[in-house]
Amino acid sequence: MRRITRTMRPMTGTLVILRHGQSEWNRLNLFTGWHDVPLTEQGLAEATAAGHTMRDEGLTFDTSHTSLLTRAVVTQHLALEAMGQVWLPVDRHWRLNERHYGALQGLDKVATTEQHGAEQTHIWRRSFDTPPPAVDTSSPEHPVNDHRYQHLPADVLPNAECLRDVVARVLPYWFDRIAPQLLAGQNVLVTAHGNSLRALLMYLEDVSSDDIADVNIPTGVPRRYTFHDGLDITSAEYLGDPDAIAAAIEGVAHQAGTH
Repeated sequence: MRRITRTMRPMTGTLVILRHGQSEWNRLNLFTGWHDVPLTEQGLAEATAAGHTMRDEGLTFDTSHTSLLTRAVVTQHLALEAMGQVWLPVDRHWRLNERHYGALQGLDKVATTEQHGAEQTHIWRRSFDTPPPAVDTSSPEHPVNDHRYQHLPADVLPNAECLRDVVARVLPYWFDRIAPQLLAGQNVLVTAHGNSLRALLMYLEDVSSDDIADVNIPTGVPRRYTFHDGLDITSAEYLGDPDAIAAAIEGVAHQAGTH
């Protein structure tokens, strides 16, 4: 008589999300969006420190994801190098890019607040469904003019985005690429940006469109998710020194001088 063996579903893997280290335009307090800028020396150090933190937590990964923007790509590489996992497979995708800030890209956040008022600037920065002024395809800030997006249809490339738009492009990548890996028992690192990660956090932690405005993700601080029964979250926590993390979160909240 043939013996029938049941295949047990693997335990869901662990997810870590990581915002890139401080960039040059973070340091200068400019709206960055899809504009490609390098990390500062502090940002490079934050990326390496994030790797050390994850290593000290005993984390190992099976695969990883990042955006097409240099600050996220370099952060992920440095973090994995610090973990001794620089060989890890990496998928890079535009859907994990930062929110496109349209005509605000390159503008000083505090100066924008002074010119347009705290209320309007806060709406542009933090409202769920109000995008900033758009750019047209003649602008160097429109991604149609960037070589890395040349194979994408022009109509999927944003000229400005609100957070709702970012959610709409991030979640298909989550469902198609990341969630199946976790369900297969793989541990996954996602290194991206303040708004693309807020979009993912909003979905994972069931944060409302009103409450997400007050969520600030610090640079270079890993956030670990563990799951049970598929993708039901059992824990979500930042890794590292609590006081330093709290100070970093507060710093993000004050960037536009609106808090």
